[in-house]
Amino acid sequence: MQDYEVIIIGSGIGGLSCGALLALSGKKVLICESHSQPGGVAHSFSKKGYKFESGPSLWSGLQSIGNNSPLGQILYLLEEKVEIKKYMGWKVLFPEAQFDLEVGDAPFRKKIKDLRGDVALKEWDSFIKEIQPISRIISKMPLLTTSPQNLNLIETLNLLVKLLPDIKYAGNLRKDFGDIAGKYLKDPFLNNWVDLLSFLISGMSMHDTNTAAMATLFNEWFNPNAYLEYPLGGSDSVVNALIRGLKKNKGELRLSSRVKEINFEKNLATGVTLENNEVISSDFVVTNCDIWNRTKLFPSHLKNELKPSDTNIETCKSFLHIHLGFDASDLVNLPIHTIWVNDWGRGITAERNIAVFSIPSVIDPTMSPEGKHVLHGYTPANEPWEIWKDLELNSKRYKDLKEERCEIFLTPLRKIIPDIDKRIELKMLGTPLTHKKFTNTYKGSYGPAISANKSLFPGYKTPIRNVLSCGASTFPGIGIPAVAASGAYVAEAICGKNKFKKMISDLKNF
Repeated sequence: MQDYEVIIIGSGIGGLSCGALLALSGKKVLICESHSQPGGVAHSFSKKGYKFESGPSLWSGLQSIGNNSPLGQILYLLEEKVEIKKYMGWKVLFPEAQFDLEVGDAPFRKKIKDLRGDVALKEWDSFIKEIQPISRIISKMPLLTTSPQNLNLIETLNLLVKLLPDIKYAGNLRKDFGDIAGKYLKDPFLNNWVDLLSFLISGMSMHDTNTAAMATLFNEWFNPNAYLEYPLGGSDSVVNALIRGLKKNKGELRLSSRVKEINFEKNLATGVTLENNEVISSDFVVTNCDIWNRTKLFPSHLKNELKPSDTNIETCKSFLHIHLGFDASDLVNLPIHTIWVNDWGRGITAERNIAVFSIPSVIDPTMSPEGKHVLHGYTPANEPWEIWKDLELNSKRYKDLKEERCEIFLTPLRKIIPDIDKRIELKMLGTPLTHKKFTNTYKGSYGPAISANKSLFPGYKTPIRNVLSCGASTFPGIGIPAVAASGAYVAEAICGKNKFKKMISDLKNF
């Protein structure tokens, strides 16, 4: 008798979503996490009363069960609620101007008119008109159940009927977004803005970013009732909600339990062996890690079957991080989020040219001690792994380089808080090596850099029938909604289409 029906390696959002849904379906599930904290890239940590985020800071769709809110749908099915605080936007520090920007089409149109004039506004309106039918297609596609590997002929035909009014635009979904933007946006500011949004979503320029991903963003952020959501308590509250959903349905989570390898018999997985040499058996193994770390889990005689697809995929670049705890005395109207761009001319992907900052304690005082603020800043997917890979974490050379390269964060921070240097009470800096150590990601990367011009992200299947994969290395790709959906696709594949369909039958819009 097997110890478990399903073992999941990794407790990122994808693995937790998959495990919680499988437990809800009645499967006996174990999630093994190598780190002492669950959540993968979405984990939090505390120091001296400050609570710091390690990954995502922009959230939406946590209390929605619309078609494009897979995480919200999963939480609904689990009957778990995440308390949120709504807010409307962020501050941008661009070479052209500094301004506050709210989500929604109307505020941005006004900002275009103020900054760039009527010609630029006309370009933007033409661009949005082109995007709208593509966004409508996305809005009609239930992301929780639209894995290309799961749809049967009848479901495909039913979906096509739904999409019929806009079907002629469906071919654009797989195109690179730069093709569409380039047709309409000649104004440099607008071009740069769309390129920036693409980069923040995918870790690549708009010419390598999938149109479907961007249409989802525009569908959500530029509707008249758009808002952003902050989960009170940070990403921990989302992770803990998924864990509660897992455990109340008798699923298990083991922390500090690194999987050494997947065990096989006659080219079928039989379970896993942990680093402490404990052997745990199962009918299925699900990997919620990147494709490069997944390959390491296979025995040598099977690795050759995986190498062609794994080694041909490039990684996005990595990150620099800054975590601050600082005195909040007399500070008012601080932005929750700030995006800084130093020089458009260097290009979106240039190293240390863009930084993103979050001060969640502005709306959630529980994230910091009384009278203090907590800040997380990072350079998104533009820090080269190569300059760090041979350095020792505790060496003087490493520490000096970390201080030197992370100094870039203080330039924009001084624009937000001029006396920030005097206010800092706690400072921690992170590098690609830090990111790799605490998130167990290959080269400390954001994930695969799969250009829209080349292919979609690979699906959940592997060459081994009972080994499946979810997370940012699989379809639909990078980002919280995408990884949550990928976990659902694997859950459907394991528990069966009919059972899964019955389980989600009470969701609205289905």
